[in-house]
Amino acid sequence: MRVALAHYLALFGLLLSVSTQAQPTAPAAPRPAPNPAWLEQLLQESGILRRHQVGVCVADVATGQQLFGRQESQYFTPASTMKLFSLYAGLQLLPDSLPSLHYVQRPDTLLFWGTGDPTLLHGDVPSRRAFTFLQTYPGQLVYAPVPTAPAYGPGWSWDDYNYYFQPERGPLPIYGHTVRFYGRAGQPLPKVLPRFFRPLTQPAPAGMPNPAQDHVRRQEQENRFWAFPAASSWVDETPFRTSPALLLQLLQDTLRRPVALAPLRLRAQDSVRTLRGLPVDSLYRRMLRVSDNFLAEQLLLMGASTLSNDSLSTARTIRVMQANYLRDLPDAAVWVDGSGLSRLNLVTPRTLVALLLKLHQRVPEPRLLSLLAAGGGQGTLRRVYRDARGPWLWGKTGTLTNNHNLVGYLRTKSGRLLAFSFLNNNHVVPTAEVRREMERVLTLMRERL
Repeated sequence: MRVALAHYLALFGLLLSVSTQAQPTAPAAPRPAPNPAWLEQLLQESGILRRHQVGVCVADVATGQQLFGRQESQYFTPASTMKLFSLYAGLQLLPDSLPSLHYVQRPDTLLFWGTGDPTLLHGDVPSRRAFTFLQTYPGQLVYAPVPTAPAYGPGWSWDDYNYYFQPERGPLPIYGHTVRFYGRAGQPLPKVLPRFFRPLTQPAPAGMPNPAQDHVRRQEQENRFWAFPAASSWVDETPFRTSPALLLQLLQDTLRRPVALAPLRLRAQDSVRTLRGLPVDSLYRRMLRVSDNFLAEQLLLMGASTLSNDSLSTARTIRVMQANYLRDLPDAAVWVDGSGLSRLNLVTPRTLVALLLKLHQRVPEPRLLSLLAAGGGQGTLRRVYRDARGPWLWGKTGTLTNNHNLVGYLRTKSGRLLAFSFLNNNHVVPTAEVRREMERVLTLMRERL
């Protein structure tokens, strides 16, 4: 009886197994074929996009598979999307906190020099770590200038010297290398910070040309500023000309103690130390969200400070990154500065997507997306790509005259995370029209991919 029962149970189990295996499985959700025809047709038929050079590349972040490409192997002027290269350099070369100063302690003397950290009394990402360290040090302070990249990058527009987006680079920036002005209607002179520059600010002479309708103009080669009358209140920033002598004056003025100047000559017994500053993400976030050129440039100098104690070279940081960390990109980038201000930078759409994939592998996704501007949220994308349910696009814009680009990540309605680059070069219509057309295309990608 027991044997018969055992055979019966075994036969029942076999039949159940066969029955289970025979059940049809639910078909996997269909994936769009690479280069979907509807997307190519959309780009070709766009009355806005077909009049200039357009490069697009889209890839699935989970698999790395390219889903779409249009002129993806052609070189474009990337503008500020080059800040993603600067971010990657920072992630590879910098620790979790910014290097604020290099210094050597000698009997009764502190010899210090810059690392490129831009946050000393900066108006938007201010740090007082170096300030407090220098102010409270009991011995004599001696500042040593170090060889540094030129004040302006290769190919920068010389006549942008007056504008907030092009401050000079330097080894130990203070106040972000800019003067802040706060004007009120009917007042001949604005409030000036730092106070050091108040005596150097005067009302613009009557009849002085002002074709760009500037609030303030600096004399090209001098730290003298002309303020123009305005019918309403305003706030503006103007870069100042830098020099070791001016830095010394500003340091002494704000620290309220003497600071000597001497060449950097290290002795065999010297122990070089580094003062740590703000967490790196405080700089990355500001740099990427509002596209801060100055922070991006200084980021590459800080990278150089980790490679050498006695000089700061943008070119060295770029060489090290390309030789050691970016050799596997599809097309080598022509990379000359940290901010993308230079039109000498050149990069292909598929290389930018490959960089996005590397960033996603290097940084946890929540942290990475939090560093970028979010559509409908903050930064350069706060007024576009909106959705009441939350952000679905995170990216880095890049804009120069006749060029507008967007590179980043897109969450589709099916839940996929895509990496994309959408580059527009040599357009002659207003940038706002290109931006609206890009939003229409990317919104359709969100719905269909």
